[in-house]
Amino acid sequence: MNLLCRGRLKLLVASLSAVVLLTWLYLFAGNLENGRALLLPPCLAETPASQVQERAVLESRVREVEEENRQIRLQLSRSQGAAAQTPDGSYGNQQWGASADTAAEDGDTTAEEKNNHTDCPRSPTVQKCEMIHVACVCAGHNASRDVVTLVKSVLFHRRNPLHFHFITDTVAHQILSSLFQSWMVPSVQVSFYDAEELKTEVSWIPNKHYSGIYGLMKLTLTKALPSDLTKVIVLDTDITFATDIAELWGIFRKFNDKQVIGLVENQSDWYLGNLWKNHKPWPALGRGFNTGVILLYLERLRKIGWEQMWRLTAERELMSMLSTSLADQDIFNAFIKQNPVLVHQLPCFWNVQLSDHTRSEQCYTEVSDLKVIHWNSPKKLRVKNKHVEFFRNLYLTFLEYDGNLLRRELFGCPSQASPENTEVDAELQVALEDLDEDDQCYDFRRERLTKHRVHLYFLQYEYLPTEDDNDITLVAQLSMDRLQMLEAICKHWEGPISLALYMSDAEAQQFLRYAQASEVLKNRKNVGYHIVYKEGQFYPVNLVRNVAMKNINTPYMFLTDVDFLPMYGLYDYLRKSVVQLDMAHTKKALVVPAFETLRYRLSFPKSKAELLSMLDMGTLYTFRYHVWPKGHAPTNYAKWRTATTPYKVEWEPDFEPYVVVRRDCPEYDQRFVGFGWNKVSHIMELDAQEYDLMVLPNAFMIHMPHAPSFDISKFRSSSSYRNCLNTLKDEFHQDLSRKYGAAALKYLTAHRNI
Repeated sequence: MNLLCRGRLKLLVASLSAVVLLTWLYLFAGNLENGRALLLPPCLAETPASQVQERAVLESRVREVEEENRQIRLQLSRSQGAAAQTPDGSYGNQQWGASADTAAEDGDTTAEEKNNHTDCPRSPTVQKCEMIHVACVCAGHNASRDVVTLVKSVLFHRRNPLHFHFITDTVAHQILSSLFQSWMVPSVQVSFYDAEELKTEVSWIPNKHYSGIYGLMKLTLTKALPSDLTKVIVLDTDITFATDIAELWGIFRKFNDKQVIGLVENQSDWYLGNLWKNHKPWPALGRGFNTGVILLYLERLRKIGWEQMWRLTAERELMSMLSTSLADQDIFNAFIKQNPVLVHQLPCFWNVQLSDHTRSEQCYTEVSDLKVIHWNSPKKLRVKNKHVEFFRNLYLTFLEYDGNLLRRELFGCPSQASPENTEVDAELQVALEDLDEDDQCYDFRRERLTKHRVHLYFLQYEYLPTEDDNDITLVAQLSMDRLQMLEAICKHWEGPISLALYMSDAEAQQFLRYAQASEVLKNRKNVGYHIVYKEGQFYPVNLVRNVAMKNINTPYMFLTDVDFLPMYGLYDYLRKSVVQLDMAHTKKALVVPAFETLRYRLSFPKSKAELLSMLDMGTLYTFRYHVWPKGHAPTNYAKWRTATTPYKVEWEPDFEPYVVVRRDCPEYDQRFVGFGWNKVSHIMELDAQEYDLMVLPNAFMIHMPHAPSFDISKFRSSSSYRNCLNTLKDEFHQDLSRKYGAAALKYLTAHRNI
């Protein structure tokens, strides 16, 4: 009998070993078939959409094998348990085996919930082309700049179409709408909602938080967002993603029937009330929850009457608390304290909070644990955390990341772009297909079709219109190598300025640090800085100029270059000239005579008399008289020396003066890139539109010396560059003739006689 039992036992052990071995081999083959190494953590392995069905079959087979294993273990435990029966008649190993199986079955749903740093939390499946909705409250210049880094981190990891919903003020709406229109990221939609219309919903709540009234607006999302939107991920602007946002979106599928809000537990002791003596926080469930990352099940929230519920909660608590300290977070927590069954607690790695006094280090043990970094401190990157350098470098990676690289297609998904962007993209595609790649000037023509990202008002901007309606904005463009000119221009021109800066993402951050460290620039709020991000081979000088021109708030503009310093008092003099010459009712371009110095240090002349003296002494020269005299000779410097009243000059070939014009004047022609004819073509079109060129007798500007630009070096060294410029000139003349008829023939004749 004993021999028979031992034989059965050996047979069962052998069967179990064989099944385990076969299971291991089956899984190994499945991993190889999917192109993954078994030794890689499963969370790092990707599952292409085309293999979803295969994986489902594989998982079904694995479950069958696991059930077979369980039955074998059960038989084995019964065979061994005959001699190990407990006094109450139960079987010890059988009881252990059942609990282990139960734990294994429940592990998929409990491991991620109970452990903050599992080796590989399993993410719920999200369909390949499922649209993911993300909402942010964003107001002002700084928040608009911060949210771009968040968006970059989301776009970097994403594999699904996205729809961003921005609750914005007027400033943020202008900035972000322009940015996304020019960014043209495939499978991304953007919607805007007016924060002004929502202010009355929350303005009655006293709030001490630095976010102000905008920090309360997440409470209004069920009303602000479309009524047919069922769920949304809500994010603060100071969030950085370290994983695909689809993983977070998939957690909605884990909500039970009652849960309506997904949140991460607060990682500070704020709501425990022990930070300092007499600290009295709003009521919260334990440590409370942080609202930097929220999963909102909008459909369910509307059904339970969310708007009335949060209002009643706020009204009740404000009777004793008087105001909120942490804006919407206080009200969310007070609501959850009364309705705990409505919250789904997210693992803390979905909101690793880097404010002071947090225990965020408990959320992660490995880099792979990190999902979302939250810079929820007024100190932002200067916060205290033993791993802050790592987090800072992660943040800086996206801050300076080239946004052009995020314009990648989502293959296999239908287009999800806005109708406007779809139309623009189609027109652009047709224009690109029409280009001849064998054309010697292909690169020039291709540049004209390049769509550059534009970030308007990169820094804080404030402008108060003048009462007399004759204000003038100085308009210029520059790149990184001319940055040192900004402080001097601000000292010479006290009026509003519109500057377009052609820079990479990394250079834009260098400029930001430069501007924030400069006392001169920091104290000037009437300077609009607009970033045009680099792309392509050539400097799109006229496109950049046009960006600066389009974003002025005054009826007149002074079109200049950043390497010129206006005379002291020019701003007031030009405003008076605008009135004297009745520019509001006539077509005039006021010419400001240009001079230059070859000295890096110049005692700047304080008057016309002092300038003429320096001109006679050889300290100053008329601009480009020895290199390109045709560019400014028509200004008639000899007449200017003695003039006391404005005088009219006629257009001549290659004339390119710096002028004051109305804001409705023609834009610069964007076919001209790099060096050559970019200003000449503009003055020619002003003349074609019958603008009178009037030279101002008491105005001047001085060009300051600098190293030659890269584009002028290419012009001088490349014959093909010069040949293509001549081709573009011919085409411009032809277009001008078609646009203005016989009146424009003089330009073509003059060009051919040169």
